[in-house]
Amino acid sequence: MRQSWQEILAVAQRILIELGRRKRSLIFWIIFPISVLLLNAFIFADRSGLAISEAMEYAAPSSLVGAALFFSCLGGSVATVVSEREQHTLKRLFISPLRGTSYFLGIFLAHAVIGIGQSLVVYAIASFFGAKFQGSILLGILIIFLSIISYVGVGFLMGTQLARRTEDVNALVATFGVPLLILGGAFFPTSIFPKTLLAIAQYNPIYHMNQALTGVWAEADNIDALGSHFRFLIIFTLLMILSGWFSYQQMLKEERRL
Repeated sequence: MRQSWQEILAVAQRILIELGRRKRSLIFWIIFPISVLLLNAFIFADRSGLAISEAMEYAAPSSLVGAALFFSCLGGSVATVVSEREQHTLKRLFISPLRGTSYFLGIFLAHAVIGIGQSLVVYAIASFFGAKFQGSILLGILIIFLSIISYVGVGFLMGTQLARRTEDVNALVATFGVPLLILGGAFFPTSIFPKTLLAIAQYNPIYHMNQALTGVWAEADNIDALGSHFRFLIIFTLLMILSGWFSYQQMLKEERRL
């Protein structure tokens, strides 16, 4: 257990050091959630007639899990795996006794640090405009962590199975991600969706992240009230951890043949 924890910390530290050298990306990851939150909140306030503080309570969850964490945790994890493959860092890792789960959880921990930072920024801006976190903060934190694991899992899967070069990252994120963001309610409220799209959205993890965090943040829902949204996130998170381990094993075999 101690060795696994050391491996996880080593992977996370190395990734964070590399990200720290690219200060421009970190700055953009801070600016992005602020701009999306302000746009969503002011549009929502204008169209719904709510006070800006109430609009922030509904706009903050979708801006955070539906947009900010998507690009930093999913897009960032894809970029991390592809970058390490191009720089041949993976080959050096393969000759070490590094476990697949440790590598995956190390990537998760590194991007969780970024995700926590984005969460604090969104919460601070929303609070500045008078918004309050209505439900359980611990439940909200749990939903955010489940969202981060899910995003990192999908990003790890895409990075190991679909992306081969840095140029592939933007194409993958745009092709698969943007439609899922729209369908998940990141930019448009799901209340205006037709029944057909709502039925399809039930299979979209971003939709459940958005609905779960909105329920806790704006409507003070508990686990029982969240129902299917919380169960979906638990199951999807476990599937992403398993797929992350399987993808690592597949990547091991492929890289060793090169």
